[in-house]
Formats: sequence, structure tokens, C-alpha cells
Amino acid sequence: MSIQNEEKRRIHERSVRMILLLALRDVCPGAVLEIEHSIGFGVYMNVRGVSLTAAIVRRIEARMHEIVQQDLPIEKARWSKEDAIAYFSTQGQDDTVRLLSYRKFDYFNMYTCAGLSDYYYGEMAPSTGSVCDFALRLYYPGMVLLLPGDDLSAPPAPFVERPQLMRTYAEANAHSSILQCVSAADLNDIIAGGEARTFIRVNEALHDRAIAQIAERIVARGARVVFVAGPSSSGKTTFANRLGIQLRVSGKRPLAISLDDYYLNRSDVPLGPDGKPDLECLEALDVALFNEQLVDLLAGREVELPRYSFQTKSREPKGRKLSVAEDQVLIVEGIHGLNDRLSAGIPSEMKYRVYVSALTQLNLDRHNRIRTTDVRLLRRMVRDYRSRATGVLETMEMWDKVREGEEKYIFPLQENADVMFNTSLLYEIAVLRKYAYPLLLEVGEDSPYYVRARRLVKFLNYFLDCEDENEIPPTSILREFVGGCTFYDH
Repeated sequence: MSIQNEEKRRIHERSVRMILLLALRDVCPGAVLEIEHSIGFGVYMNVRGVSLTAAIVRRIEARMHEIVQQDLPIEKARWSKEDAIAYFSTQGQDDTVRLLSYRKFDYFNMYTCAGLSDYYYGEMAPSTGSVCDFALRLYYPGMVLLLPGDDLSAPPAPFVERPQLMRTYAEANAHSSILQCVSAADLNDIIAGGEARTFIRVNEALHDRAIAQIAERIVARGARVVFVAGPSSSGKTTFANRLGIQLRVSGKRPLAISLDDYYLNRSDVPLGPDGKPDLECLEALDVALFNEQLVDLLAGREVELPRYSFQTKSREPKGRKLSVAEDQVLIVEGIHGLNDRLSAGIPSEMKYRVYVSALTQLNLDRHNRIRTTDVRLLRRMVRDYRSRATGVLETMEMWDKVREGEEKYIFPLQENADVMFNTSLLYEIAVLRKYAYPLLLEVGEDSPYYVRARRLVKFLNYFLDCEDENEIPPTSILREFVGGCTFYDH
């Protein structure tokens, strides 16, 4: 997805959400909308104060289309923080009131339509008639707002049920309840109250427990190969190392293989539509060699694994020799791990697939969600700048290509996983903020990425910095990005 299409799509989504609030006000007076997370090209949300039925959802959707036909203006105005706090207090939006109390700036933009005012960290359409198509459908106990994909002129993308993803988000919400942190204001309260150290410890303990449970399932199945897959900046490498430790606790002796070493020489990588090497596609890997060597390893034969150099963009002359004993488990890490073509010669019962992603469960307030892709981008910017001497503009330029690859090659296969692991940490934005914020401020108005950078700055403005970074364990997922990870930082 290009930067222009991405920003247009976000403007469209924000505007449709405001139209939804207007429709809900008319159809279900007093009901409270809680926007939760994405699901495919849609957004899942709950409604408190009413028990949703298919008939009610159809009425809300019909009213939304009426509001679009009325072409009501969506007006932007500069409000003082005091006026906004007073307004949201009258609306019963206590989470927003608490959030604004931490805002360091005295003024910001508010949007008003048909007497309803709200804030959004990004631009809106000029009027309700400017939005493109959408649909609303019941998905008990909530509902899903369906939106078009890349092409905003197309109909809304069809709803595809993702039970694994929904279960993972439900587990994330349970962790939020345990930690009593569901919004940015909750996190700020914890930091301001001096409770960050304990909060970090419990966050990390929940990760430890979940990884240990995955290791137990792998041992119980008797799997010989564990595939760890997921999108960029999800923390796959650190997760794979931590899983290896838990497998050792269970009496196994894991061995790690990176799919990155199976990249073809750059000159042999297939070209994408833009005429450049498509490093995100499966065909960029030597799939035949991987299949052959995987079978040999599980049969007890020694192989020489390839070793790829990202400096020369080619395979090195000598690789690494490896053999696998019967009591050992192979951990294979790479973005394409869920693709069956990678292991076509291995029976399913010998495999265990783990999908790893940073599914951010923290939102600004009940009307403004934080996208998982934004947090992953922050992770990558911080890591690239720290360890790869890559500036924020170069990272953003690469990010668009990475996102296209995820949509084509990774997300459609996520439900193939045996288990999903959420690498998100509720405290991480408060840590990433102090690294990412100054980098984003360097993006000038003449840059094609200025709008994206300003949007990220706007949502980071609502967070306090976490100064208790020493409390983050050296094996934390977050250490992969901010540094100090003992698995590979020396």
C-alpha cells in the first residue's frame, strides 16, 4: 500500500467512525461505542448499553447511509484543552478527560458534525458525503465496520472470520484487565504514580507464562519442527530464543534455523511490479533447498546450511554444518513459516506453527484505537536507527514495501497457525516514545512521509516517557528494538 493510499484510507476510516457515532446517537441513544481493533480490512467494536442484534445493526447502518446522503459538513476547529475537557465531561467520556489531562499542549484540533464533537489524531473528510463505501455487520457480541481495501472506490472488503486472531485479542484484553490498563491514560497513571517497575515485571511475567505454555504444547504433540512466522518488527527472533529456553526446561535441545539464510542471490530474486527485487515473496527464498535439507535433517543426515550475507546480498561460499538428533527440535524463524510449500515433504504431525505479531491492545480512548502497524513501525524505526544506521525516512520508504508483502504473503496465512503469540507489551509505547519522538520531529514538511510522521507524533503526545528502562529484562521482546538484548547484543 502506497503512503498516499494508506493516509487516504485512514482519513476514510476516521470519517466513517464519526458517522457511526452520529448514527448510534440517533438509533440507540445513550449507547457507548468502544472501538477495539482491526480484523482484516474491518474494525471490530463493542457497544455498551444495548444488546446488539442483526436488526439493530441494520438500522445503524441504514442511518449511516442517510447521514452520508445529507452531506453534512465536518468542521475542524482549534479548541483549548480546558474547553475540550469540559465538553468531554458533559459527554461522560471520562477516559478522554483523563487522557487530555496529560496533554502537554494547550490547544489542539477538534472535529464537529451535526452537534457531535470529537478529536482524532489525523485529518478528516470535509463532509459526510465525501466518504466512500462501507458496511456494518453483527459479529457477536459486537459488530464489524467493513471498509474497502487499497482501492477506496471498490466495495467494502468481504468479512473473513478469524477465530485465532479474535481469541488472541481476547487473551490480550484479559491481560489488560489483570494489569488494569486499557488506555493511554491508565498507562500514564501508572507511570506518574511510580508503579512502572511492578507493571513492567507483571507484563514480562505474562509473556513468560504464555511462552512456557506454547513449549508444553510442542512437547505434548511430539513436534520435530517449530515454525515461527509473523510480520516485520514482531519480535520473532527474540521469541524464538525464548521459546528455545522453555523447550530446554522441558528436556528438549532445540536448534535454530533462520529462513533469511535461504535467500537467493539478489540477482536471482524475482522482480515485483515496480521492477525491483521482491524480497517479501516466497520465491525470494531457495524453497527447494530448504525442503531438501529439512527432510535430511529430520532423517538424521548432516547438511551444510547456507549462510546469506546482507552486506554482499549473496550467499557466502561456506555455510554451517548441522545434524539433528532424535530428541532435538528445530526452530525455524522467518516471515514465510506458515506457508506449506516450505515443508511440503514433512507430515503435519511433525510440525508446529507459531504466528507471532504485536497486537496492540492499548488504545488512546474508546473512540481512538492505536494501530498495530503504527507500533511495529515505531519498533522498526528505533531498531534501524540504533543498530543499522538507517534514518527514519529510509525506514519509512522500506516500510511501504514491507506492508505490501505482509498483506499478500503473511496475513492471509495467519489462521494456519497452531497458536498465535502476541508480542505486544502494554508499557512499550512509553519506552519507544523517547527514542522515536525526536526522529519523527526531523521529518520536514517537504517529505512525502511528513503526514505519517505528524500523525505518529500526535498520538505519542498523549504518552508519558517511562524512565524505568533498567527494569526491562535483557531477554524482553522490547530489547530487540531498544537494545540490551543478551541473545545477540554484545
